[in-house]
Amino acid sequence: MVPLRCTVNAASSPIKRPVNPAVHGLSPIAARLESSATHRKGVTNLKIDVRAELESFPWKRATWTPDKLTAASPFRYDGTPSFYVWLANNPVTGARAGDWGDYGATDPEYRRGGIVKLLAFLRNETEEETEEYLRWKYGEATGDAENLTLDLSGVLRLPERRQPLDPRILNAWDCEHPYLCLRGISPEVQKEMRVGYDIKRKAITIPWFLPDGSLGNVKFRRVDSKAFWYVKGGWPIRELVYGIDAIYRKRAKVAVLVEAEIDAMYVMTAGFPAVAVGGALFSEEKAEVIRRSPIERLLIATDNDEAGKKLREQVIEKMTGYCELLSVEFPETYKDVNEITDLDELRGYIERAAPVNWYKFPLLSQQVDKSRGTDSTKIC
Repeated sequence: MVPLRCTVNAASSPIKRPVNPAVHGLSPIAARLESSATHRKGVTNLKIDVRAELESFPWKRATWTPDKLTAASPFRYDGTPSFYVWLANNPVTGARAGDWGDYGATDPEYRRGGIVKLLAFLRNETEEETEEYLRWKYGEATGDAENLTLDLSGVLRLPERRQPLDPRILNAWDCEHPYLCLRGISPEVQKEMRVGYDIKRKAITIPWFLPDGSLGNVKFRRVDSKAFWYVKGGWPIRELVYGIDAIYRKRAKVAVLVEAEIDAMYVMTAGFPAVAVGGALFSEEKAEVIRRSPIERLLIATDNDEAGKKLREQVIEKMTGYCELLSVEFPETYKDVNEITDLDELRGYIERAAPVNWYKFPLLSQQVDKSRGTDSTKIC
């Protein structure tokens, strides 16, 4: 039996529509949280260049010293430089490179952690994906040689097929919260995308589905801070595209591509099919998901910052020749589409999307048909 939907009163959890970070100086860093040990076992012995990893992200009110970074917390809407990360081992305190803490945190889970937890929310991915990235970049940690074994069985072992999550886990969060309504997202879109609310952890739940509609992962986003995390055991985010299940259900041939799930739902509220990559990285796996989809015309509406520009370039590079690409331009006073509070204004920007600069790679659908001497009109 599906539990009755409950409603959480806004008065018990006051929230405001987010302000423009570009105007008010808020850090654009996406944040996520998941309870973990200070250092994950899988990367303990890796020699990670912590400073190099952290310099890849913007920090507000940052002070860099040879052994420590001090800055405003990426987890909270607060400009006080109460957050710190050790860049090198500290024999006095016993801290290791990558250990971090936040003097201003009120939630114990946000007060301290290790490099995997920090990079996971900065990179907008699961902790398992971050561990895999660190092992790939810095080499496997050296283990105990006595525990190493050699498999001489000669049996071919195929990788185990990843299974979807049980969709019944969503029933536990079948509640409503005004947070997304205050972000301009209609109740109808929230219902269609099966958005829920975790009362205990004060977090909106946003399911990520596979193309066939099965459940791949679930994102939790706090309603009182910038923190978010993913459910344990879910599919890697690099293999998923948010909203792709709706594209298949509706057989949509045109879609708007944005960064965040909230942006995608806001575009849906404006009346357009939309997908989100979940961050500023467009992996080959994500590209392949879209290539195989019904989408023939992709409108790129990434954020108005450096990370958004790089994402736009990645999408153009990976999708050119597979479907028609257009660019949605909007004033730099808006960081992302969700900051365009007038839906009619947003619709205007989307409807005026223009073909992107193809550089060296023309669309397959626009290549000249030499046998006829005309442009082909075939859509990929």
